[in-house]
Amino acid sequence: MNIYLKKSDPHIAKLVAAETKRQSETLDLIPSENIVSDAVLEAVGSVLINKYSEGYPRKRYYAGNGVADDVEMLCQERAKKLFELGDEWSVNVQALSGSPANMAVYFALLKPGDTVMGMALSSGGHLTHGSPVNFSGKLFRIVSYDVTAKGFLDYDQIRKIARKEKPKMIIAGATAYPRIIDFEKFADIAREVGAFLIVDMAHIAGLVASGSHPSPFSAKGARLRNGQEQVLADVVTTTTHKTLRGPRGALIFSRNDRMIMSKNKAGAKVSISRAIDSAVFPGLQGGPHDNQTAAIAVCLSEAMKPTFKTYGKQIVKNAKALAQHLRKLRFKLVSGGTDNHLMLIDLTNMGLTGKQAQDKLEQAGIIVNRNTIPHDTRSPFDPSGIRIGTPSLTTRGMKEKEMKIVAQLIYETLAKSNLSGTRKSIGALCRKFPIV
Repeated sequence: MNIYLKKSDPHIAKLVAAETKRQSETLDLIPSENIVSDAVLEAVGSVLINKYSEGYPRKRYYAGNGVADDVEMLCQERAKKLFELGDEWSVNVQALSGSPANMAVYFALLKPGDTVMGMALSSGGHLTHGSPVNFSGKLFRIVSYDVTAKGFLDYDQIRKIARKEKPKMIIAGATAYPRIIDFEKFADIAREVGAFLIVDMAHIAGLVASGSHPSPFSAKGARLRNGQEQVLADVVTTTTHKTLRGPRGALIFSRNDRMIMSKNKAGAKVSISRAIDSAVFPGLQGGPHDNQTAAIAVCLSEAMKPTFKTYGKQIVKNAKALAQHLRKLRFKLVSGGTDNHLMLIDLTNMGLTGKQAQDKLEQAGIIVNRNTIPHDTRSPFDPSGIRIGTPSLTTRGMKEKEMKIVAQLIYETLAKSNLSGTRKSIGALCRKFPIV
């Protein structure tokens, strides 16, 4: 592997080898990380990286884009097929990552100063959902909603805030919320106050695709209106790594059949989809990364296989099993457990901070990330908790039986001072379930 890289730049080749070794010999419990297939790696490293393709399929500003057009349209087609979407939906596959995708939605639908409701960062929301240090909090009036003291969303409270503040946009979705999100309730609230509903499903896209989490697109079989499925979100954004197990990238799904006032032509109307396409290009970026688009198309194809549905369901089974065993070991879990791929451990009863636990676990070979817990009194740099998840371990083939072992290894690492035996056990588990 990396034959040419070794010849051209042995220093970088050595670092890549070191990272390969690190990933192989550690247990990755960061819920936003995963392991891509060799096919995804090949697509990312393909000659598509050489092409510049500003614009959209069949409407490019450069010549020689016939293949790039085919790649992008195939990616769009697969994205819609995976999530069972009809012609009323469009998908933009050009946004370079999750934050730029969310930024494009803001710029397409809002004016600076408009009111937006999103989950507070300290309760599990994302930076782009209104953090004051992010563009979203700097350019827009943010009204945050929190989780309860027990760590659950309170939809009645969210409705009260929405009625009072009259936001133009409501964001549903999270980066550290271990429970099912009720998109139907969010849709009802948004419609009641006349707001756009934006769902950021970056963390749970693979679970939605595998049927392990309710869809944000429509309420199938529930609350049918006039014989039709109830449409929920106006826009759905997602990254393509995490539980979807693809490359770094993003997708923006939006409605063709909902019109808004054009920002470029006074009195004219455009679809939400058209506005978002314009916000991505030329609004925020130039040409897309065609190699990234191809790799996304590959992961979407992989996600349509029956084995991926099994994989998505196993992620949740593993997370529930891990949570159960952690509770038996007296770990305190925010909300008491999990419904999805992640959980938050409140370390306040262990006399450890999140950073201390993160560092000690890494020394043993367990990779997690420190994380705030709801209503945390400590700073985000050294919060009171850690966030852990099961996507990567599930990709390696681990199941419920191994989750009991992982829970015990976490406990031993945080409770003991001598980690030599724990390191050996972690190494043995990694060798038994290698990264393929």
